[in-house]
Amino acid sequence: MNKYPFLFLIGGIFSLMIAMGIGRFAYTPILPLMQNALSFSDVVAGYLASSNYAGYFLGAILAGVLPLKKHKTFYLRISLMVSVLTTLGMGLSHSYLLMLVIRFISGISSAFIFVLASSIVLDKLAANGKTHWSGLFYAGVGFGIFLSSLIIPSLNHLFYWEGAWLGLAIVSAILAIFVWMWLKDSQNNVTKKDTQEVLAYLPPVKWLPWLITAYGLEGLGYIVTGTFIVSIAEKTSTFSTDPALVWMVAGVAAIPSCIIWSSLAKKWGYVKSLMFAMALQSLGIAMPVFWMSQTSLFISAGLFGATFMGITTLATTLARQMSPSNSSRIIGYLTAIYAIGQMIGPTIAGVLSSFTHDYNAALIGAASVVIVGTCLLLNGIKFEKKLNPDHLPIKYKKL
Repeated sequence: MNKYPFLFLIGGIFSLMIAMGIGRFAYTPILPLMQNALSFSDVVAGYLASSNYAGYFLGAILAGVLPLKKHKTFYLRISLMVSVLTTLGMGLSHSYLLMLVIRFISGISSAFIFVLASSIVLDKLAANGKTHWSGLFYAGVGFGIFLSSLIIPSLNHLFYWEGAWLGLAIVSAILAIFVWMWLKDSQNNVTKKDTQEVLAYLPPVKWLPWLITAYGLEGLGYIVTGTFIVSIAEKTSTFSTDPALVWMVAGVAAIPSCIIWSSLAKKWGYVKSLMFAMALQSLGIAMPVFWMSQTSLFISAGLFGATFMGITTLATTLARQMSPSNSSRIIGYLTAIYAIGQMIGPTIAGVLSSFTHDYNAALIGAASVVIVGTCLLLNGIKFEKKLNPDHLPIKYKKL
């Protein structure tokens, strides 16, 4: 791997650290700090999260329908600046209504960055015959979660929750400088050879609605843990350490997860790997309901981190390979349906937890939804069985 592709990949990783690890998920460990300082309920917390995911939905739709193909780098850079500014804005605001607006705009920028960076990086990797390296790119989310969890406790101790947002904005701005320099789109990345090789392994395009629906249910289910797990830890009497450590565990588990799941997909097939990841995640979501302790929360966070970005890696890579000619649009559609689930999940979970005074009903519902999504993928296994890579001609074995 020569210098330029290496820097290109690092730029992609940094872009996901900014948009997802910080811009989107830093809310999770900062949430209990904000609740303690501002005294707002789980319902309000759910609305703030849903506002971000509503923006994420709109951004995904726009990224999928707007003619961005020739200007990916320009729109990516604009989105990076907006993401940094909205992270900064959260630390400067004490108005709930203003926070709703800021989180909504942040969601739009996160979706644009995710869709555009994914399209640029996956196309580049495919052009160089390195599609299986997509796991390195998506590890950026785990790095972002780990980094934010590492510095938030110190920032909160010194400058309170406002300082946590401001410090993360400064980190994002520094990372954005390198993304600006290193991550640039190049036209005509995908070769005919790559497309032919990929299609030999995968379900046909007509199977995409099953994948998209299952991915939407994944978005609805996983986000309950993704929004509230630190708050659950903070409100658990048996939890004796800093609740932010739970989110750090999720980040650490997420870093290698995409590489591991990509490797498993090469052996098992994308559909079977995706089903296994979703089933494992549903177990982690439900675990605190049946075993509430400090240990179970760490295990739950570990299973969450080990699967949620792995699922995204598998789904987006699979969809892109099934329809490689327009990667931005197909990833945009996937991201949009995912965002619909994310938008609904926190609101329902917030209302349920406020009504029942615990998170059990929300967690059981979330785990059940993910299992339903897993079952929808069952009919895709038959396509992988039709063409086992071990029995293909040599010319098709270069993925």
